[in-house]
Amino acid sequence: MSKEAAQQINVTLGTAGHIDHGKTALIKLLTGCETDRLKQEKERGMSIELGFAPCQLGDLEVGIVDVPGHENFIKTMVAGATGIDGVIFVVAADDSIMPQTREHLDILTLLGVRFGMVAMTKIDLVTPERVEQVTEELQQFLRGTFLQDAPICPMSSITGAGFDGFYTALKDLIAKVKPRDTDGVFRQPVERVFSVKGFGTVVSGIPASGAAHIGDEVVLLPQGTKSRIKAIQVYGRQADQVQSGQCAALSLPQIDTKSVVRGNVVTLTGYFEPARWWLCHLRLLASEIAALKNGAQVKFHTGTSEVSATVYLLDCDIAQPGQSAYVQIRTDHPIIAGPTDHFILRCPSPARTLGGGLVVESLQRRIKRSKPGVLEDVAARTQAVIKPLSFVEYAVAQAPDIAAKANEIAIRTKLPVARVTACLEMLVGQGRVLQIGTGLYMHQDIWTRIATDLLERIARFHQEQPGSPGPEREKLLIEMGLKKPVFDGVVAGLQTQDKLAIRKGRLALPNHTESFAPQVQNLG
Repeated sequence: MSKEAAQQINVTLGTAGHIDHGKTALIKLLTGCETDRLKQEKERGMSIELGFAPCQLGDLEVGIVDVPGHENFIKTMVAGATGIDGVIFVVAADDSIMPQTREHLDILTLLGVRFGMVAMTKIDLVTPERVEQVTEELQQFLRGTFLQDAPICPMSSITGAGFDGFYTALKDLIAKVKPRDTDGVFRQPVERVFSVKGFGTVVSGIPASGAAHIGDEVVLLPQGTKSRIKAIQVYGRQADQVQSGQCAALSLPQIDTKSVVRGNVVTLTGYFEPARWWLCHLRLLASEIAALKNGAQVKFHTGTSEVSATVYLLDCDIAQPGQSAYVQIRTDHPIIAGPTDHFILRCPSPARTLGGGLVVESLQRRIKRSKPGVLEDVAARTQAVIKPLSFVEYAVAQAPDIAAKANEIAIRTKLPVARVTACLEMLVGQGRVLQIGTGLYMHQDIWTRIATDLLERIARFHQEQPGSPGPEREKLLIEMGLKKPVFDGVVAGLQTQDKLAIRKGRLALPNHTESFAPQVQNLG
């Protein structure tokens, strides 16, 4: 099948492994593309920047990201690995397992990569006995990791020996990887920026979520500069749209090339804002040599950004190696991230990977962990963001104004309004959420609490003033400190349930009858 006829699926693979283990040579053999494009890369024979190549496997085409293997470029490796769905883990037969073999595997695990295969390269340089020895070493090394059952494919990118077995395993890997959902809010972390005559600024990367089309308005963050997409390339070919999980380049002519750097984000307007405080769930590597102290200075990697940051522990004072913890991260300058994005923490000196985990949400300010109920809420919020339905329910329950509209919930959850509306309809059907007015939603537990409070206030009023039909709506509205739409929605719901009546313009319990004290009645 010709390249033009190949079906482009939104799956991207990445390489990983120690320096000089043959990652770039393997991609060139597989795709015909030379991913080392910089002069210094070719002169030094070492990848410095990320490389991208389209890879056709039968009638499918996927993207491949080639990452540097040198320890000095771990931040670049993380930026590339963040967007991949599966990995070709490369280990040279002459070297076997090396320092960045271990660190890259740790990073891939922390980034949530779950599919992969192992390419044992450079078998032309060793004996068959050495191949067998390294295979056993790899099996032992990978035990208990997401690659423990992955095929190990001995091969040579020079002679082509073993390539057929590698190619078959690669096709099997692609078959296991599920293409990403594309119904999220479009967001593409910037990995590279350049200028093309006739197209202006071009930003490349792998969208983390959603899809975008030519003509869509997007915004570059944190700068806040808006542009319309003039052209799109996916895997190096012109396209009308880009989807999450595809290697893509976007032409954004209204944006100045010099203002864009790796770590910026191109997204739809209205959803994301730069932030410096982040609630995260962290897992420290079991192999880490020291505990993590409160207030530790770190490098925080998420998306394609790397920023100096401070870690504040929420549920402990010191986090031990292998331990999980809720943390607040304060970055030195604002960045963009979304719920369930993965992150990596590294120690700046001596440079090493400490751990990583999931971003829960951005925060407007630091959380006070001593405040009652804070840790319970942090745990509930962390669990809620994992699935759209539970996150929408949580957002409704935590609405600042007691109730919220679909578009307000969409901004909180970073989900498209249509998807939020579908979740709300499901929650209403389950009785977890109530629609209390036109487009206004309240959590059932909150509604019950407010309704109970309202009925108790009315009952007390009847007891204190039995001769009155009931309290005035406006007075109760002020006393309870509610927004009018929320108050009216609760009243309407109680009326529907025959738990509340309106008499002479006032609120009353259905069984209440106006009566006067005996001494007042005797005056008649």
